[in-house]
Parts: sequence; structure tokens; C-alpha cells
Amino acid sequence: MYRQYDYRPHVATAVTCEPDTQLVISIGLIYTDEYVVSNHKEDTDDDSGLAIEEKRPDLKPPKQYKVVLINDDYTPMEFVVQILMTFFGMDHAKATRVMMAVHTKGRGVCGIFSHEIAETKVEQVNEFSRLNQHPLLCTMEEA
Repeated sequence: MYRQYDYRPHVATAVTCEPDTQLVISIGLIYTDEYVVSNHKEDTDDDSGLAIEEKRPDLKPPKQYKVVLINDDYTPMEFVVQILMTFFGMDHAKATRVMMAVHTKGRGVCGIFSHEIAETKVEQVNEFSRLNQHPLLCTMEEA
């Protein structure tokens, strides 16, 4: 909830609210669950001396998605390392570790991204693989 503190002396003004709204009055400032009501003259548009500002919505972070490479028996290991370095910005050592995870475990996580970025990377990797005539498959799944 947005709260504004002002230590200048104020006189609280009566406010009418719906029955289920909880009010907290503190030195001339009135807080509700949905609105902030203050006694600032410069914040007002009318002569009542009160300004009402809607509560800012609580924002959630975007869902994250794993970009995953799936192993196959035909794509060369060095091609997988090249993809990891080109599209995921990995250095050669990290790309080699991820490639070995793909090779030994059947799949490897290339990174965790928001939906749009993960989707774009999956399309780029799959298209690059097809252009180079490799059956390497890249997918995304919720993290």
C-alpha cells in the first residue's frame, strides 16, 4: 500500500467509506485498503482539502521458462557447443559442460528466460539446426 508521511500538524477530516473498508487514522493522514487519503492542500483538486490516490497494483514477476536441448544420435558435439556459445552467450568451457549433460543425460538446460525470450531462442536454435541439416531439437518448459 502506498503511504505518504507528513509530520506537519493536520486536522483529520471525516471520510465516508464502505462498511467493510478498514481505516487507520494517524496524525491527519487517513489510510484505507484501496485509497490513500491525505490532508495536503497542494494535492487537491477541490476545496475539501483531501486527495485520493488509487492503490498501486501488486505486480508479480513474469513466469520463467527453461530452454532445453534434446539429445539425438546424429548432431555432432561441436555443433552443439557452437549453438550454446552463439545463442546463449556461454564460454567454451560452460558450453562443453552443457553439451556433455545433453549427451549423457539426454537433455540439458541452456538457460532460464521469460516466455518471449525463451520462445525466440527455441525458434532460432531450431532454425539454425535445420539450415545446417542437423536434427537437434530445442524446446522450452516452465521453470
